[in-house]
Amino acid sequence: MTKSREVKVVDTTTEEKIKEAARAVFYKKGYAATRTRDIAEEAGINLALLNYYFRSKEKLFDMIMLETVTGFMHTMATILNNEKSTLEKKVELVASHYIDFISKEPNIPIFMLSEIRNNSDGLLKKLPIRQLIMQSLFFKQHQEAVAKRKITEPNPLHFLMNLLSLVVFPFIAQPLFQGISGLNETQFNKLIHERKKLIPIWIKAMMKAK
Repeated sequence: MTKSREVKVVDTTTEEKIKEAARAVFYKKGYAATRTRDIAEEAGINLALLNYYFRSKEKLFDMIMLETVTGFMHTMATILNNEKSTLEKKVELVASHYIDFISKEPNIPIFMLSEIRNNSDGLLKKLPIRQLIMQSLFFKQHQEAVAKRKITEPNPLHFLMNLLSLVVFPFIAQPLFQGISGLNETQFNKLIHERKKLIPIWIKAMMKAK
């Protein structure tokens, strides 16, 4: 009985170690450039043990990709459907949360954009992304603001695309911006975090423009 329980703990620990290693390597290299040997080396185990837990790179990748997008979308859905927050507050929360989130995991935007572009149909089948976004309270509040002429742009997709672009693009283009400006890592991060306050101001002005 005791022996069986100990084996289960070891198995769970090893499996999680492999998943964490795979997440780190996939985020950095993407699916195509990653070898199972890279993941095994990152996890500090041999290739045979990795293959014992996960039969293929594809299976492991699908799991990591699904977990990453699910986590990203779950937080997004929670913010967009918060009944206690206004449209303006939702913009602040999206900007603040995702700037903090991506600052800790800077490889995620490129990873997600690359893989979503390659397999958007598969993700849409596995996750209710369309319903989470298109049927959200955020979109309803946007339409109400349009009806009251507080917002001039009637298409809520423009609103959301502008918001996410202002949050995500600076991280994707970080090497370019640092090269142009000469900012070091600390200075660039300070600039990024200043955007938490600036993005809501820009979005508000943008959506009132005629």
